[in-house]
Amino acid sequence: MKARRLFAMVLRQFYLMRGSLARLLPPFAWVLVDIVLWGFLTRYLGTIAAPGFSLVGALLGAVLLWDFFMRVMQGVSTAFFEDVWSRNFLNLFASPLTLPEYVGGLVLTSLATSGAGLVAMLLLASLGFGFSFLSYGALFVPFLLVLFAFGIALGVMATALVLRLGPASEWLVWPIPALIAPFAGVFYPLSVLPPWMRAVSRLLPPAYVFEALRVLLEHGPAPRHALAIGAALSLGYLALAARVFAATYRHAVRTGLIARYSAETVS
Repeated sequence: MKARRLFAMVLRQFYLMRGSLARLLPPFAWVLVDIVLWGFLTRYLGTIAAPGFSLVGALLGAVLLWDFFMRVMQGVSTAFFEDVWSRNFLNLFASPLTLPEYVGGLVLTSLATSGAGLVAMLLLASLGFGFSFLSYGALFVPFLLVLFAFGIALGVMATALVLRLGPASEWLVWPIPALIAPFAGVFYPLSVLPPWMRAVSRLLPPAYVFEALRVLLEHGPAPRHALAIGAALSLGYLALAARVFAATYRHAVRTGLIARYSAETVS
């Protein structure tokens, strides 16, 4: 893996965004909408909540972390879709670019876009609603790392799905965060879920992050055990996603699917 090839992948995405306002605005526009909408909602709910409990920290913090997770996942998949939409996939792999370098470029692109979105969210939350991530202490960084690793894993799995089934299957990718959210307990504790949903939640790293967030805001003990489980699951999913993407790519090359990649479903 060569750094200059990774940089070339990131630079390509930068040029795409720089040359298109439609690509540049959405990450920041949705950040603004989410923070403003949920910020005023939590401010209202804070006036009727029990004293001593910060709804701003609970709900606005959950929105911030969940939005970061979605940006990470979509950062990987959208960068891949750019190559699909422009029918540039074959051109890339006709070059000396290797598969790890290609995926590494997608990950770095996602890191840059989601990081920029996170900074914008923190500034808006701080200036508009007095929210500070410092209220979480040092655990804020593990929260982000667990969500980042799981977001990358899902993004890589999503690209493998589209690579195997064809560009039309991208519509299976966009609903994934919405399908996960009820099980992750983003805005409510897992105890309110029925047993079968809690069983699914135990397999999702974000569920441990948001449960740990609520424990922290209720001034409970530092939830290091829960975060350790979430981190282990995220790394496991990341390793699985890498293997699935590599196997899918080899299948596409071996069967010739990659040579017939177009805007229609690949069969």
